Amino acid sequence: MKLLFVVDPLAGLKPYKDSSVAMMRAAHARGHAVHACEASQLYIRQGDACADCEALDVFPEDTWYQVCGKREWRLADFDAVVMRTDPPVDTDYLLATHLLTVAEDNGARVLNKPSALRDFNEKLAILNFPQFTAPTLVAAQAVEIEAFLLEQRDIIVKPLTEMGGTGIFRLAFNDPNRNAILETLTHRGRRPIMAQRYLPEISEGDKRILLIDGEVIPFALARIPKAGETRGNLAAGGTARAQPLSDRDREIAETLAPWARERGIFLAGLDVIGDCLTEINVTSPTGFQEIHAQAGVDVAARFIEALERA
Repeated sequence: MKLLFVVDPLAGLKPYKDSSVAMMRAAHARGHAVHACEASQLYIRQGDACADCEALDVFPEDTWYQVCGKREWRLADFDAVVMRTDPPVDTDYLLATHLLTVAEDNGARVLNKPSALRDFNEKLAILNFPQFTAPTLVAAQAVEIEAFLLEQRDIIVKPLTEMGGTGIFRLAFNDPNRNAILETLTHRGRRPIMAQRYLPEISEGDKRILLIDGEVIPFALARIPKAGETRGNLAAGGTARAQPLSDRDREIAETLAPWARERGIFLAGLDVIGDCLTEINVTSPTGFQEIHAQAGVDVAARFIEALERA
């Protein structure tokens, strides 16, 4: 196969942890041609979706790639285009998904489906599954959020477009910074945010469960908060522990797997704290390398195998 990965700048990817690097290594190891570009290098000429792409040799070492050619390609000439640009899901990101929709119209296979990247906000998508979620509010007005806080007593508030724990706060009613936090996150009442009841089970980890083309990976990556922290995100200093799925984890994952597949979500990362679903990640789910290292499950190879079957 000839594969294109739409990623953040290659020089900034971390070969010891980034799942995109693991995917490209697995593809190269199985004899597939690996190409990469950034979202800003996508363009439409006369209705044809194209990109300035770098052909890569990929290696298992820390110096993990070498550019061996650069040229324009039609996106429809690739067997698959894998969109792996990190959030925030801002105007630039959304415009890239529109260009990728044109590529689909030209005959390209884009994963995840661009319309799914637009339609399923990673925080809001959990609202499709209220049976699995903690009490949740989405609002921009402080009065609504404060009423929810008064009812729940202890909550988490977070923006709807960020990743890696950015902008997440634990909030109690007597917090002296309550007003400032809500003003900042809501842009003074102009932008909705999500508030959820605080789940003390976070001490046992924010579990990342991976779905690949409707199949459930049997190990989760529990991200354990560091001391004094309420966020388990690895980007916020959490530590990673691979562990088998619990019965509840599997119930959630097996319920969501066909839903995701039907909507063109080839790869999803479910975040579960305790027994509650907290996010459905569709932009650039991670955890491949940690699960492989600790549990021996080569998630990247399974991803490429699923691409081959597809």
